[in-house]
Amino acid sequence: MARAGVTVDRLVAAAAELADEAGFERVTLSALARRFGVKDASLYSHVRGLGELRTRLALYAGGELIDRIAEAVAGRAGKDALAAFAGAYRAYALEHPGRYAATQIRIDQALIADSPALRRTADITYGMLRAYGLDEPDLTDAVRLLRSTFHGYCVLESAGGFGADRDVQASWDKAVEALHLALAHWPREKKTDG
Repeated sequence: MARAGVTVDRLVAAAAELADEAGFERVTLSALARRFGVKDASLYSHVRGLGELRTRLALYAGGELIDRIAEAVAGRAGKDALAAFAGAYRAYALEHPGRYAATQIRIDQALIADSPALRRTADITYGMLRAYGLDEPDLTDAVRLLRSTFHGYCVLESAGGFGADRDVQASWDKAVEALHLALAHWPREKKTDG
């Protein structure tokens, strides 16, 4: 790629490709400079450093992930929406392991508030869970349950961590069914008077 072709958007897209090829931890400015055929220092006119690049990558990948989830859940509710959400999440995590890893980094709360993709993620996730009749603080607890279950399953699956002679898809389907039952019978936070 020619030096004149480096833009922030192309830099982030190249970082996404590199993350999937080599792993998120191997996304460095030096590695990207080599891809673009430029010196490391020239990339600093596009990003302040590796931290900013990785944050931009996390936002980029988060946008891709929520686009996929939104398409999957459109027009669905309850268990169907949950299964579609879960399936889209898992497919993205397995197809794009480096990008998915980027979505797991901690992002400054001010950036989250300014990110349309992350606001959309909250809207879609919380909207799906409201169909189960959940309100705060139960919504936050349910989001944490879903995220930790989906993340743990995807990380273990991608690492080959399921060695039993049981079909991984069948176990995933059971996990989603169990989550649906948990959400449908959620232990509500007791409200106190006064």
